[in-house]
Amino acid sequence: MTPNTLTLKPGTAWQDAWHRCLTTAPEAFQDDRVLNLWAATWQRDGRAIPATTPVDGTPIAGPPRLDAPTATRAVRAALDQHRAWRHIPLNERSARIGATLDALTEHRELLALLLVWEIGKPWRLALADVDRAIDGVRWYVENIDRILTDRTPLPGPVSNIASWNYPMSVLVHAMLVQALAGNAVIAKAPTDGGVACLTLACALAAREGVPLTLVSGSGGELSEALVRSPEIGCVSFVGGRDTGARIATAVADLGKRHILEQEGLNTWGIWNHTDWDALGAVIPKLFDYGKQRCTAYPRFVVQRSAFDAFLRAYLPAVRSLRVGHPLAVADPGDPLPALDFGPLINAAKAKELGDQVAEAIDRGAVPLHRAPAADGHFLPGQDTAAYLHPVTLLNPPPSSPLHHAEPFGPVDTIVLVDTEAELLAAMNASNGALVATLSTDDPATYARLAPQIRAFKVGHGKPRSRGDREELFGGFGASWHGAFVGGELLVRAVTEGPPDERLPGNFPDHHLRP
Repeated sequence: MTPNTLTLKPGTAWQDAWHRCLTTAPEAFQDDRVLNLWAATWQRDGRAIPATTPVDGTPIAGPPRLDAPTATRAVRAALDQHRAWRHIPLNERSARIGATLDALTEHRELLALLLVWEIGKPWRLALADVDRAIDGVRWYVENIDRILTDRTPLPGPVSNIASWNYPMSVLVHAMLVQALAGNAVIAKAPTDGGVACLTLACALAAREGVPLTLVSGSGGELSEALVRSPEIGCVSFVGGRDTGARIATAVADLGKRHILEQEGLNTWGIWNHTDWDALGAVIPKLFDYGKQRCTAYPRFVVQRSAFDAFLRAYLPAVRSLRVGHPLAVADPGDPLPALDFGPLINAAKAKELGDQVAEAIDRGAVPLHRAPAADGHFLPGQDTAAYLHPVTLLNPPPSSPLHHAEPFGPVDTIVLVDTEAELLAAMNASNGALVATLSTDDPATYARLAPQIRAFKVGHGKPRSRGDREELFGGFGASWHGAFVGGELLVRAVTEGPPDERLPGNFPDHHLRP
């Protein structure tokens, strides 16, 4: 097949998705824009910002940015909703959240299509994002009676500020669980993408009487209202360390409940390992969504004496990756392509990461693999500025961001080590991480080294993830501040228990593992 044989699958164009939104939720979408939701009303306020899709650079709906005074009014209105909602009986709250999940299920394919266009997710991963949100919240609906025993809602609403990469399975999931626990919920739509998907999901929930507020705006403009307002009962943040550190300082000063999930350099260590078939099989899965997720593994720390065997497993696997337009097909009747990833979130990110790769090579990194752009699955003549093909570098220099920070893109770096001490130092390079994995044949070696790896979850030869339902989640070091989440901890983080309760998490005055 050659690229010029491809065409956009009928019925999947952005305008097709947009018209379906206008039909499905006319209260939340207008011909030229999405609306903000506050005071239980869809509001045509804010300045609509032009936006383009990372898929092919064409225009899509942008976020309607509010100013700070309007955001303050929205927070005060959410407090009024909170005071009423917290007294709604639990069985009624559960029924309303259950009805919301039924509506999300009915419109799952439209929600997924919006994710494809807004943030570039391949179809399989977009559907998985929607389904994980729905299935995860259903678990809480089924278990909430037990989890909420002797617990009460917070004094004020929960404010959510989240990154763009998982609008459904992270942000909407958290919002619905927070509401189920008895809180009104505020969310800021991510600036870089996902506003239409979130708007549709919130419209379906608002119809069921769930007290959600959805606003758009720059973090600098809205942070005073969404973080520092005295009405806010808890701040939940998912994003980068720089922004997270500023929020952590603000909430610590205020003594406010908080959940701050931040990035870390998640590493995969190789030590006295011989099961190369198993490693080779998992490598392509590690590139899902171009490694644009908080639990991606961009760094391999490899025992020098095993490096040749590692490459024999790694290189064929990384060469098999498929990249391209998520909605391009050879024949109109074909299913959507099974790609490993599509574009990065925008062209600026692709250029930034490409420049970092070039600079690292100039300063001594060894390029082990660079996929040719000609191998992509693209429409004829489409804009491909947001696409970056897989790259693997050996020994990035310490001066490079790729040495110590998460790239948030399809770039792997490899560091060679000779001793266990070097292995641990390299795996702990970023002062804490969310996940890590150690591949070693000897269970005793794993049991001895794993506790010294500064990650919340450490796998033995298998990747770890955020998890679903009852699985807990958090981070070590600078990768996390505040309460841990997942399972019962997510509900405990947004409710109040006994007066002397100490929540599991990383707090200014204590660190407590669950």
